[in-house]
Formats: sequence, structure tokens, C-alpha cells
Amino acid sequence: MTRFIRSLILALGLAFAGSAFAAQPVNVNTADAATIAASLKGVGQSKAEAIVAYRQQHGAFKSADELVQVKGIGQKTVDNNRALILTDGAAPKAKPEAPKSGG
Repeated sequence: MTRFIRSLILALGLAFAGSAFAAQPVNVNTADAATIAASLKGVGQSKAEAIVAYRQQHGAFKSADELVQVKGIGQKTVDNNRALILTDGAAPKAKPEAPKSGG
């Protein structure tokens, strides 16, 4: 194999490995900003730093939904990452559905 092909294969392998790491659950009460940014979709370094700063100022998050209190984190970001957000080491809980009206 040529050096170019080996380099290409290595680069592709690392790219796929990086995307696999991005889907790991993260405890937002214990993780550092870099880990949060790498784990949550739509959360870059500055938003992750805001999460850490909020946590340091206000205490631990009791649920994923409390993340909307952090400037720059909206409900859509929380909903898109709900399965990846841990607050106590337990598996993430699905948000309960609103009761259906009808009769």
C-alpha cells in the first residue's frame, strides 16, 4: 500500500472512532467542559463551560430539564440529548408524556 492510502485509512478510522465517542452518556454534574462538549450534540465548548459555571454557582442538576436554566441551552438541545444526559450516575429517564385528553 502506498503511504497515502495508509494515511487515508487511518484518517477515516479516527473519524469514525471520534463519532463513536460523541454518543457516550455524560454526567453533567461531574464532567468537565471538554467532556460535556464532546458528548452532547449541539453543545460546543462555550456552552459546556456555561453548564459547568452554572453548576458551580447553583449546585448539582437534579434532572436534565434543569439545563434549560443555563444561558444558551434550550429545550430542543435538552430533548436532543436526553438519552445522553446523566445527573446522578443512573440511566437517563425518558420525559413523561403529557396526559392525553379525550373521552
